Amino acid sequence: MTLKPQVALQPTHNPDRPRRYTIPAALLFMLFSSLLQGEELGQVSTKFRVVGPNDKIIIEAFDDPAVPGVTCYLSRAKTGGVGGAIGIAEDTSDASIACRQTGPVKLAADILNKSRDGEEVFKQRTSILFKTMQVVRFYDEKRNTLVYMTYSDKLVDGSPKNSITAVPLYRPAPLPVPGPNSQ
Repeated sequence: MTLKPQVALQPTHNPDRPRRYTIPAALLFMLFSSLLQGEELGQVSTKFRVVGPNDKIIIEAFDDPAVPGVTCYLSRAKTGGVGGAIGIAEDTSDASIACRQTGPVKLAADILNKSRDGEEVFKQRTSILFKTMQVVRFYDEKRNTLVYMTYSDKLVDGSPKNSITAVPLYRPAPLPVPGPNSQ
């Protein structure tokens, strides 16, 4: 009979020593999630709640991180009440979007060749678990236009409610300004 040497199993993680990558990973997550967050411009109350904050519509602005010179404005519903105050209420899928050229636009080659069509440019959680409001971008080469769409999705099923906006990428000729001698 041959005896096999016994090997003591070593724990893969020493509970007395903190994990090296936990803090840097958390910082990176916060940085990138904040890049996809909008700047709140304002809000209007839509439903009075006796307890907790009112239901409201929030207006946010965000710049497309891959297309400098394009800013999108998103209005979305925010559920109030006690559930909304503690972050467990689920917001409805109602949203509207308008994007505009706010500066010079230069598109990267991978946007022009449509390999980044459907790329997420904004994301906001709309419930404590599994539901998000997203904005994605497409490039319409024939019309030289960026098209942005907002929609809501869940882990199991999404919502067909959506909204789109288009940003034509051309510079119209300036209108002539009449001079003092023109009639």
